[in-house]
Amino acid sequence: MELMCGGAVSLLALSGPTFAMAAEAAAAAPSELEAVIVTAQKRAENVQDVPLSILALGQEKIDRLNAKDFVDIARHLPSVSIRSIVPGVGNIFMRGISSGPDGGASGSLPSVGVYLDEQPVTTIQGTLDIQMFDISRVEALAGPQGTLYGASSQSGTLRIITNKPEPGVTKGRLDVEGNTTFKGGVGYSIAGMINVPVSDQVTLRAVAWNRIDPGYIDNVPATRTYPSSGITISNADIAKKDFNQVEVSGARAALRVDLNENWTVTPGLLIQKTKADGNTYQILGRDLKVERFFPDHRDDTYWQAAMTIQGKVGDLDVTYAGAYLNRKFNTYFDYSDYSYFYDTLFGMGQIIQNNAGQLIDPSQHTHSISQYTHDSHELRIATPQDKRLRATGGLFFQVQRHELQSQYIIDGLATSLSVTGWPNTQWLTDQQRTDRDYAAFGEVSYDILPSLTLTAGGRLFKASNHIVGFFGLRGSEGRCFGPTIYGDGPCTNVDRTAKGHGFSGRLNATWRPDRDRLFYVTYSEGFRPGGINRAPQSAAYEPDYLKNYEAGWKTTWANGRVRFNGAVFNDRWDGFQLFVQTTANIAEVRNVGQARSRGVETDFAAVLGHGFSINGAASYIDAKLLDNYCGRIDANGNPILTCATPIAPAGSRLPFAPTFKGSLSVRYDWTMGDAEMFVEATGAHQGGNWSSLRTRDRVIQGKSPGFETLDLAAGADWVDWRISVYARNVLDSRGELARLTSCPASVCSRIYQVPIRPRNVGVKVSRTF
Repeated sequence: MELMCGGAVSLLALSGPTFAMAAEAAAAAPSELEAVIVTAQKRAENVQDVPLSILALGQEKIDRLNAKDFVDIARHLPSVSIRSIVPGVGNIFMRGISSGPDGGASGSLPSVGVYLDEQPVTTIQGTLDIQMFDISRVEALAGPQGTLYGASSQSGTLRIITNKPEPGVTKGRLDVEGNTTFKGGVGYSIAGMINVPVSDQVTLRAVAWNRIDPGYIDNVPATRTYPSSGITISNADIAKKDFNQVEVSGARAALRVDLNENWTVTPGLLIQKTKADGNTYQILGRDLKVERFFPDHRDDTYWQAAMTIQGKVGDLDVTYAGAYLNRKFNTYFDYSDYSYFYDTLFGMGQIIQNNAGQLIDPSQHTHSISQYTHDSHELRIATPQDKRLRATGGLFFQVQRHELQSQYIIDGLATSLSVTGWPNTQWLTDQQRTDRDYAAFGEVSYDILPSLTLTAGGRLFKASNHIVGFFGLRGSEGRCFGPTIYGDGPCTNVDRTAKGHGFSGRLNATWRPDRDRLFYVTYSEGFRPGGINRAPQSAAYEPDYLKNYEAGWKTTWANGRVRFNGAVFNDRWDGFQLFVQTTANIAEVRNVGQARSRGVETDFAAVLGHGFSINGAASYIDAKLLDNYCGRIDANGNPILTCATPIAPAGSRLPFAPTFKGSLSVRYDWTMGDAEMFVEATGAHQGGNWSSLRTRDRVIQGKSPGFETLDLAAGADWVDWRISVYARNVLDSRGELARLTSCPASVCSRIYQVPIRPRNVGVKVSRTF
């Protein structure tokens, strides 16, 4: 690590004398900001022409941030919050719209849509961890995008846009990187890209990567004694330093086939495998240390085949985008916290016996196999965009299927306490969940004046949710109503379907007084589909909607050298999906939540001259409950809003919603001989936030405090070579992404923190050809 740090300091120091070369730096630096091209409205446009709150990070910015995955990216998107506990799985939230973690196998769908190019990759159990190599840009569309992007784009949409095959060009790139983490291990990354014409009409672009992210959490030696049995367990055989190492490998390929001057077909294939040991959290107050008594391990493999067809019929632009995603998890997890605290508080260990009636070690550990598929198709037609009246419309269909087999295992458990046919399994979930969505959408724009445009759009949707299988203890078999229909469970105790439909709309007025300034006002809606509650006597829950009132601006100043954009918004989230207790004392999801989110989000960039440039982004968000959350409904299904001790009182801030978040980058470019040199510093701040909506959990868990990070980078770029050094989290901040417990905080009182990665220093060498 000292060698890498020394290299970084040396290169930064080398830049010192070059400040005398200000004239040369000024000549080499751009005289105005480059245009940022985005496709947020399903067509290529300058971001300054798009009447949306959108922040785009281009390839150069992603490379300079040394971003490897979306957790790295999220720190620089002010309206975005992320809860990532294990690699490859993250819950994403925008504008503070959150009631707690999404991703439950039988619960609500996510509130933020994620797209890879034209295809949705939003999954029931979290966001794909996509390698950030050869990525053209990341677009963050804040606010409801229900018209063009549909289900789960309730509070926003994130789009990851890859670089496409370039006809007539043969080129490639190879990146080799080494890095070390303070108080952790050593990692590396190797990634390569090639773009090659196969024929005059066919071009291939292929990418491959392999990386190891070094561990930095220590599983320290520990023992645990259960009160009921007096049995003591030890983790001596799995205690390990830096036990949360992650290996990611994969490849991506796209083939561009130009059928003629009007039609192009682009098939693509992506595959990635992640092997993750340990977890990314620490015990509260114990720096980078945890006590785990069973192995934590996760294999996450996914592949996606996609096809995009683009062409023209007359003067109409026609696009078809289809994809099939297949993802499989194989997860082992230590669940002994649950066993220990339930035994300590309720004596549960007294019933955990073997076949001889003897008390045994009640520690639980889990093994889950999760198979996920996502099949999506969209057909879209657009009229010429240079006409006074223009329109975009289309049809959309997707089906998501999640097959989950999850065992909660107690070694040596008596057969009479195990799920039938599943030795040592106290609890089993073996179910299939299927979500289907159908939609027709359209948007029409009309230029009332050359400077004034009105837009109206909407999306009609129909959705269904079906769950079939078995879940529960051995005693749950008494609630079965038939033999096994799906999977290998002992019988079937859930086979339910919920259906829903609705409409989400959008109205926009855009005024452009001159070519450098744009102002807009928008009303838009986003939605999540409804679903079922697994208990037979429970009603289904309905779709929930976010209503957005927004005013924004896109401005360029000083002859293109300064850009300042922003938006103010007021979002209403009425009847959102929350867990409640019914009059029969059954927990289920109902549409009872009432909340609002208000705030402002801005981004700016400027070319200062003499080689200096600056850019930044920030958001201020005030997201709160409007009514008491009492957690109960009356006989008519209406929420009870008056209670002595609400689960969360009116005025409570929504979880994962920091009030302020922002980042600022300062860069200096100059020329030294044949090399283009740069140094850059990026600072970021994230305000404190809660990890739960419930007051009781907040009292026990506490609030994640705000934190700051500082990243430094320096490099030299020749015609074919680039070398750069970087130091991320230079101040070695222990900023928290979330807090959590293994079961309800009122029972499992051991609190865990999810810290950001400690100081990480690296060197990267790139070769282009």
